[in-house]
Amino acid sequence: MTASMNRRALLSLAGVAGIGLAVAACSSGSDDAGKKNGSSGKNDNAEDGNAGKSTTTPKPVAKSLTPARVPLAGGVTVTVAGTGLAAVKGVTVGGVAARDVTATASKVTFTAPHQAMYTAGDADVALFTESIEPSPSANQSSDGNGSAANDGQTGATQDSATATPAPTTAPVPDPSTAVATSSVAYAALTDVDRQLQYAMAHWKDYNLSEYGTMNPIGGDCANYVSQTLIARGWEQRSDWYNRAAGAEHSATWTYCPTMDPWLETNAAEFGLTRRSSDERDKVKVGDIVFYDWNANGSPDHTTIVSEVFTESDGTIRIKSASHNQDGPYRDLDEMITVQHPGGTAWFQTFDA
Repeated sequence: MTASMNRRALLSLAGVAGIGLAVAACSSGSDDAGKKNGSSGKNDNAEDGNAGKSTTTPKPVAKSLTPARVPLAGGVTVTVAGTGLAAVKGVTVGGVAARDVTATASKVTFTAPHQAMYTAGDADVALFTESIEPSPSANQSSDGNGSAANDGQTGATQDSATATPAPTTAPVPDPSTAVATSSVAYAALTDVDRQLQYAMAHWKDYNLSEYGTMNPIGGDCANYVSQTLIARGWEQRSDWYNRAAGAEHSATWTYCPTMDPWLETNAAEFGLTRRSSDERDKVKVGDIVFYDWNANGSPDHTTIVSEVFTESDGTIRIKSASHNQDGPYRDLDEMITVQHPGGTAWFQTFDA
C-alpha cells in the first residue's frame, strides 16, 4: 500500500515536472527563434525607433521680427523668425488682423495693417493657429447716423457738425490663445504717414490756433484737407494759403468748388490724377475725395482717404477723414447713398 502510493506520487511529480519542462521548452524555443531572426527576444515594438512612443509638436517660438519699425500706413511685409511656426495661420498686430499670412517651420510672413489711428508706438504681434478673416482695421468707423447734416452745408459750426463715430472691431481671437508673440514699432516714416497722423490728431480736435475754422462761413472740410496736405509736405503759396489762424485765406484752400479745379489745373505739378468713382482700385490712403450731393457738377464736400480695403465679395471699400461731419473713418458708399441719396464722388489720387 505504501509502495503503491509512493509510485503514484512519483508519477504525479514527474507529470508536473514534465509540464514545466514543456513550458520551458516553448519559451526557450521562442527566444532562440527570435535570436535567429536578429531579434533580442524582447518587445520589438518598444525598441523600434519611435514606435510605442508619443510624438510632440515643437512649441512655437518667435525669436526675431523684421523690420523692427513699420510705417503708420502699414502695407509692408513683416517676417517673424523662430521655430515650430508651421502651424500658424493667423496674425494680429495691435489687435488688428494682418493679411497675406504664410508660415513655415522657421518663419511667418504677413502684410502689416495700418495703425488703427495712425499713432506712433509699439504694437503687439500675436500668432495664432487659426485663420483670422481680415476686416476693416479701423477702431472707429463712419458716424453711421444716416444724417445729411453739415456735410458742406452753409452755416455749419464745429459743435453741430461733430458726430461721434460708433466703435467697430474686427472679430479676432483672445490674445491669451496666441501660440507666440512679438512686437513691432509703428512710426511716421513717410509723407503719407505724417499726413494721416495729422488727420487723425485733428479730425475732432480742430487746430484753431494755426488755421482757425471755416464752419461759420460754409464749412471746414476743404480747410481740413488742405491742412493734411501741409502735413504731407506741401507748402503754402500765393494761390493757396491760410494765414493768421484763418483770418486770411485763399478760396483754393477753403472752398471746394474752387479747390477741385485748382488741383486739376496744377495736377502735373502736384503729381495728381483725377479719377472717377469706378476707379476705386487706384485709390490709396492719403488721396483726396470730392463729393457732389445734388449732381450739378460742382463739389459740395471733400475728405481725405484714411482706409482702403477689399471685402470678401471683391467690393472695394473706401473710408475717409473729414470735417463737416467730423469723423475719422466715414464710409464713402454710405455718404452717397444713405446720407446723400443720388450723390456722386470722384478722386484726386497721388501718382507716387
